[in-house]
Amino acid sequence: MVHVLSSRTLLRPTDPERSRDFYGTKLGLEVYREFGTGPERGTVYFLGGGFLEVSGRCDTPPSPGLELWLQVGNAQETYEQLVRQGVEMLRPPEREPWGLIEMWAADPDGVKIFIVEVPKDHPMRYRPGT
Repeated sequence: MVHVLSSRTLLRPTDPERSRDFYGTKLGLEVYREFGTGPERGTVYFLGGGFLEVSGRCDTPPSPGLELWLQVGNAQETYEQLVRQGVEMLRPPEREPWGLIEMWAADPDGVKIFIVEVPKDHPMRYRPGT
């Protein structure tokens, strides 16, 4: 068995500066670390229990199968904040049949971002023995 100590999602955008502006300024993700120099330098952002690394460059956008899932405390407040920041929202917050409140955005290369609130009464909040 592999003992994983840390993990991160690597994103190779078509325009690194535009993507850093999106993730760092518009989404407001906190920077964990930066490395290298120039336009293709690496920036690693905190993503709750994980990290998102934006580094390098790719001629084509990431695979349409790549999607990010970000949990927030309050979907409506987050939605309003992101709209003020100029993030193009694909869908406003809605309660799904499975009980989560979800909204959707996309990064500049079209990576779909699910922004999710887990309501207090949702089974995902239940932990046996607590």
